[in-house]
Amino acid sequence: MALRRTDGKEEIQNESLSGMRAKRVFSNSVEKEKKILTTFSIEPSFKAELEEMFTDMGLGWAAGVRFALREFYKRYNSEQE
Repeated sequence: MALRRTDGKEEIQNESLSGMRAKRVFSNSVEKEKKILTTFSIEPSFKAELEEMFTDMGLGWAAGVRFALREFYKRYNSEQE
């Protein structure tokens, strides 16, 4: 498979069927909003408790924090109404 670089993007010539499928699956017609990196400090013991809770829920650290923030936002907004 030959790769050609044009305008900062790589294009695949003579794509295989699996290559075309992969391109269709991974190309997103609707642009997703990019994520930003945020930092904060918490006590190691509290982080360990949260990690254990997130693991029980089947979530990793980052996904658990995003989930918790969304839930907090939903509950806080519902109280405002």
